[in-house]
Amino acid sequence: MTRITTHILDTSRGRPAANVRVELARLADSGAWEPVGHTVTDADGRARNLHPAPVPTGLYRLTFHTFEYAQQHNQPTFYPFVEVHFGVSADDDHYHVPLLLNPFGYSTYRGS
Repeated sequence: MTRITTHILDTSRGRPAANVRVELARLADSGAWEPVGHTVTDADGRARNLHPAPVPTGLYRLTFHTFEYAQQHNQPTFYPFVEVHFGVSADDDHYHVPLLLNPFGYSTYRGS
């Protein structure tokens, strides 16, 4: 079964980013983004239950609500939202999309 998970690390604090709202959407045939699921990261900065099963192939978008997180920690932020777009194909079963975050930058990659 295909799964989509994420993990956020706040590199400026050297800690997982807890309590970050994360939304998952899928690009529909109409060209509109359709919500698939949402959650808030746990104490370890992880979002394990973003969506109901199964996850069909297609294009997806993760939206991280980083402005709210920065406010919680009295930090500035240049990116109030981070959107990561990626594709899900039929031959893979786990898509882990980590986010490394700091007030003025971020990076992401396909994890394991």
